[in-house]
Amino acid sequence: MGSKKLRRVGLSPELCDRLNRHQIVTCKDFLCLSPLELMKITGLSYRGVHELLCVVSRACAPQMQTAYEIKAQRSAALSPAFLSTSLSALDEALRGGVARGSITEITGPPGSGKTQFCIMMSVLATLPTDMGGLEGAVVYIDTESAFSADRLIEIAESRFPRYFNTEEKLLLTSSKVHLYRELSCDEVLQRIESLEEEIISKGVKLVIIDSVASVVRKEFDTQLQGNMRERNKLLAREAAALKYLAEEFSIPVAVTCAVMVLEDIAQAAAGCS
Repeated sequence: MGSKKLRRVGLSPELCDRLNRHQIVTCKDFLCLSPLELMKITGLSYRGVHELLCVVSRACAPQMQTAYEIKAQRSAALSPAFLSTSLSALDEALRGGVARGSITEITGPPGSGKTQFCIMMSVLATLPTDMGGLEGAVVYIDTESAFSADRLIEIAESRFPRYFNTEEKLLLTSSKVHLYRELSCDEVLQRIESLEEEIISKGVKLVIIDSVASVVRKEFDTQLQGNMRERNKLLAREAAALKYLAEEFSIPVAVTCAVMVLEDIAQAAAGCS
């Protein structure tokens, strides 16, 4: 994956620092440069640069795997394959909960409870493993300014009153939920592509984007020629980056998307005219 940081592909810290001074941080940054440019920046010979290009290319290129190998890896994993929603009927429908290592899309009309569900999942991810949690941190990307810290505390106290019986535990859980308010398509994409190091350093076990489509709807008028293509390209980049993070770190990624019915679309169009 091109967004993988060079520090994670086996390059020396000194070389990474030198590249960083030239804003070359990810595999994509490195591979977009010509051998001549890399020779100038690194001070290495052509052969040395060629060897580096091979190392970086192998590190970020998807490895071929058989279906059997993928299944065997998942079966051998010590950690649970799902994050339970704590709702037995929903867990049964999902065959265990929100799957780790993949993207789960939460859809519904406006006001149907998508954000409330995401806040509840944030609480669940911070719980100890013996309570069905992941005992980790959460990255919550809020594109609609809908997240409420007060609601997070309310859900924690009401759903798990025996565990959240002290201010200390409530403070610990709330401090593990890292909120980012990104209100444009570029900000959302940049945040997603910069999450790799944060996932490692903060022990992130769940990534949420609420909502993945709202900023896209605001910035791309699909009636204009070419906008649909650009919109799809952006969403494809976001999906690829999120899929990489989910698979690389074996974490659940949840995204919300509001369902627009024909009546809502007609009202929105009338309001714009």
